Amino acid sequence: MMRGSLAELEAVLAVSSRGGFRAAARELGISSSSLSQQIATLEARMGVRLFNRSTRSVVLSAAGEQFVASVGPALEAIRNAVEHVDEHRVEATGTLRINTSVGATRMILTPLILEYMRRNPQMAVEIVTEGALVDVNAKGFDAGIRIREAVPPDMVVVPIGDSVRPAIVGSVEYFRQHGKPQVPADLQNHECIRARMASGTLYRWEFEKRGESFTLDVPGKLTLDDSDLMLRAARDGAGLAYLNEWQVSDDVAAGRLEQVLADWTPPYPGLCLYYPGRRNIPAKLRRFVDLIKDVRHGSHVESPPQD
Repeated sequence: MMRGSLAELEAVLAVSSRGGFRAAARELGISSSSLSQQIATLEARMGVRLFNRSTRSVVLSAAGEQFVASVGPALEAIRNAVEHVDEHRVEATGTLRINTSVGATRMILTPLILEYMRRNPQMAVEIVTEGALVDVNAKGFDAGIRIREAVPPDMVVVPIGDSVRPAIVGSVEYFRQHGKPQVPADLQNHECIRARMASGTLYRWEFEKRGESFTLDVPGKLTLDDSDLMLRAARDGAGLAYLNEWQVSDDVAAGRLEQVLADWTPPYPGLCLYYPGRRNIPAKLRRFVDLIKDVRHGSHVESPPQD
């Protein structure tokens, strides 16, 4: 009866811990229908119902509670044994597929991606950049990389970069002609370079000071969907741009751009790696997680803006 049924046992524990098929399927990286079929097959083989199902809930039956209490510790021991053996593998092989944004890729390419390939010469890496979020499970990715606030729920999160601090900048010539805003409301009298998000909406500039937070739909005749183009336009005096300090630091230091309203733009959490909450992650992904932790403890990885 037990031959080839470890996946079915994992399915029972996932549904039990998550309280439903949809969340459990997301954790295991399979479809809800496949998960339901695995459990139905196991129940048929055992001749007992493990879950009481209704349109609103999925709960363990009395038999299911006894089954989970007995099987859970045994499966945990098996997982630990597999992980310990996997750690002795000399080379990681295969392809690590990551979904992220263009801005994030610029920042992680050298310190993380290229270093990962140097440490794991048998590994291939595929980076797919998209402005909009995708379901990394459904699209066949091992993980995603986004700013923390954009990460979907029920994901394991590994911080990559430090906090991100926005910066409102303009050229010296622009400020000579138009003056500098002293408070966010002054932006209504300035030419601002607006940002079109991947979702198609216009980005509303975000502000916060002394516990007060709000957004502004700033005026401007120029709208762009790429942060590098916004930076170039700001350098050329086209208006004020809302970017990130890491992106404008060289221009500010060189005197090409000046920053304003700095006390109204506090930092927010930066980049992180995320992946489904599987109990056993593949060796190729675990090694990438280990590299991220090494880099964070050793050197500095900044965080990019949202694309």
